[in-house]
Amino acid sequence: MKRLGAGTLTPQQVGETVRLQAWVHRRRDLGGLVFLDLRDRSGVVQAVVEPEDHPQAAADLEPVRAEWVVEVRGTVRRRTEENINPDMATGEVEVVVSEAEVLSPSEVPPFSPDGKVEASEALRLKYRYLDLRSQELQRNLILRDKVTLEILNYFHEHDFLNLETPILTRSTPEGARDYLVPSRVHRGRFYALPQSPQIFKQILMVAGMERYVQIARCFRDEDLRADRQPEFTQVDVELSFPDQEEVYELVEGLFRRVFPLAGIDIETPFPRLTWAEAMARYGSDRPDLRFGLEIQDLSDLLAESAFRGFSQTLADGGVVRAFALPGSTGAAAASRKQLDGWAEIARRHGAMGVLALRRRDGEVQFQVKGVLSDAEEAALVERLELEEGGIALIVAAQEPVACAALGALRLELARHYELVPDGVYKFLWVTDFPLVEWDEDEDRWFSTHHPFTHPDPRDLDKLESDPGAVRSLAYDVVLNGMELGGGSIRIHRSDLQARVFSLLGIDAEEAEQRFGFLLEALRYGAPPHGGIALGLDRLVMVLAGVASIRDVIAFPKTTSATCLMTEAPSPVDPRQLAELGLSLTGKVKDQGGKDSTGEGEG
Repeated sequence: MKRLGAGTLTPQQVGETVRLQAWVHRRRDLGGLVFLDLRDRSGVVQAVVEPEDHPQAAADLEPVRAEWVVEVRGTVRRRTEENINPDMATGEVEVVVSEAEVLSPSEVPPFSPDGKVEASEALRLKYRYLDLRSQELQRNLILRDKVTLEILNYFHEHDFLNLETPILTRSTPEGARDYLVPSRVHRGRFYALPQSPQIFKQILMVAGMERYVQIARCFRDEDLRADRQPEFTQVDVELSFPDQEEVYELVEGLFRRVFPLAGIDIETPFPRLTWAEAMARYGSDRPDLRFGLEIQDLSDLLAESAFRGFSQTLADGGVVRAFALPGSTGAAAASRKQLDGWAEIARRHGAMGVLALRRRDGEVQFQVKGVLSDAEEAALVERLELEEGGIALIVAAQEPVACAALGALRLELARHYELVPDGVYKFLWVTDFPLVEWDEDEDRWFSTHHPFTHPDPRDLDKLESDPGAVRSLAYDVVLNGMELGGGSIRIHRSDLQARVFSLLGIDAEEAEQRFGFLLEALRYGAPPHGGIALGLDRLVMVLAGVASIRDVIAFPKTTSATCLMTEAPSPVDPRQLAELGLSLTGKVKDQGGKDSTGEGEG
């Protein structure tokens, strides 16, 4: 007799004899009858044990408790009208057990996978195999499987080849830190786990593969947060002879296929903002468009202001910018304590603070009394469309600082005043990123995305003379303030790649040492090419409606990059280190946080 899924039984099977193998979700003993909720990946069904009719089955199931694994055979019958459970997919039927067998007993679990008793995240991660029995996590991983399959089907339909790239590669440090893997055969040399298949997918284009896709595992040794893990999965895409429009259409088409899997309909094409527009209007290169609070530039209105906080900032090349909360929020009544809290947010992002302009009781009130003229106040009210009961927050600073401070305040106040609607999905493309950014600490230019991003042809003449003004052919796809993916058109000529390396402080010798194989490949007829990488973990997180990517990954790490279940990372046998020609210096901490001395010979 074929095994059936517990959650698949329907009223159409009433009268049939079925065989179920499942976990005991819950046991209830009532008036001589025993009710077992049986659970497997497909769902839950109620089984009834009637000792008078089937004494052997009742005896076999007597010791059974939650999380035991059992096999039952029995007949499907319809529940009586008063016992129908509308909250269960199988709530109209039950299985009357005639035969039973215990397949595996269970100790009392440290927490129940049904989630009725809340367990700490640390406990859940330590016993991840129990946590994964929960219907919510299983639902998330089933969705992940469906999304992954749909993605590959979509790209196959568009003539892409699913190709694998190496996991053991060479270290080319630029940005995040690499995970290094020592070589036993080549002592003193190391592989690196890939932060991205970037170089290999470009070489696949040089090789004439033309269209490549991979569900790629990537590794970055960086600080963690809710939407970041040390190992992660991305949908990696590259194609030859594209322009940016083709990439946009490809990704939008993919999302039109994938989001309905979670019951979400989306509108395309997505709106677009240049990086400069996004920063000026929203203070972020991944703006959340679900609410307003758009930032306005007030600089032209205040250049001659008697208030030196404004006029001096503008004279020093800075800006004065602000956004206004609508009157419906009643934010004009914000307390001094609230204003101090908002000022602290601005200071954390480099600003001196924030100034408030309120409109209440028919009057306009600036935080610093008597320094703005009536004409200036009227002009600010008009520019900001400041309503009765509303408040505007103003920052005077150098442009990057003003953007960062107001961007952070915009998000904080939208959350505080509940301006972010649920169930709304606002996509956009952010384009024309700067090619490079200046790092004051290191006194050099760094790539905004990566060093293989093509400069905007319109700005090539500025590459050496004014690098900060050079735009790139890079683009990010953003949803509700979260970057889902980023990509670019790549450099396909070795001479231009050498110019960009030089700008980044990578001379010809270092470039040859680190990227020689790529530079050589580009000299053998490389086609124009470009692509994108989409975060699969983040994408499924959005589709599943959860707040952390840990809830859509089978075996995630903690925020300290540890696996509580396997206790990785862990010490290794000194003989392994000796075999690799490695020794540890100083003291290292074990998983319990205690100091131990590393051993091994170099």
